[in-house]
Amino acid sequence: MIVLAIDGVWNARDVGGIPTAGGRVAAGRLMRSANLAGITSEGARELSAHVDHIVDLRADDEVAMEPSAVQGVETTHLPLFLGSVASFFEEDTSLDDLYTHLLEQSGARLVEALRIIARGGRTLVHCTVGKDRTGVTIALALDAVGADREAIIADYALTESQLPAERNRRITDYLRSQHPDAQHVVALATQSPAAVMRALLSSIDDQWGSTPDYLRAQGMTDAELAALRSALVDVDGGQG
Repeated sequence: MIVLAIDGVWNARDVGGIPTAGGRVAAGRLMRSANLAGITSEGARELSAHVDHIVDLRADDEVAMEPSAVQGVETTHLPLFLGSVASFFEEDTSLDDLYTHLLEQSGARLVEALRIIARGGRTLVHCTVGKDRTGVTIALALDAVGADREAIIADYALTESQLPAERNRRITDYLRSQHPDAQHVVALATQSPAAVMRALLSSIDDQWGSTPDYLRAQGMTDAELAALRSALVDVDGGQG
């Protein structure tokens, strides 16, 4: 994976280079980031030159509050949470429970995001922070094509070091003032522990057998899974 420097965007990276069975994830095919509301003109020009499709996983109110500043790139708005983001903080939801919620309640939308990636071309997936909705979507895409599990987990865990320290301090202070007895809100806003993603992938294996089997249960076909692999994987160093 390669951390990307896009002016005005944080937590941006290309997941290319991750080993898969028989090859590697191709560079420049699948990228991830936080939202694009603060991107500069220069950053937008650079991103537009390297991205064919943007998948925005945010809810309608998040998009209205921080609209993307990127124009001219095909964008699909695909809200992944069924329910408000605020409700997860109010209910003191753990990361483990949040991700289980995504798998159980948003399977059709997760599949739709992967179908967009499977079209080929260069896709950027983002939400607000680029941590949870984006993290689960990217992990499913990578695991579905046989990417190395520890590399998938490492990519997820990398987010925590990519979030601005001042942002984390500000939001931690706010959340502690609003939810003084909560156990999970700070982790929900700022953390991406490797153990959480490891547990999620293991739970998929336990409940569905594998990530491809989970995706099949949500409506993805074998042909679409094959297209996803073709879109993302360079087989044995060549174009896959």
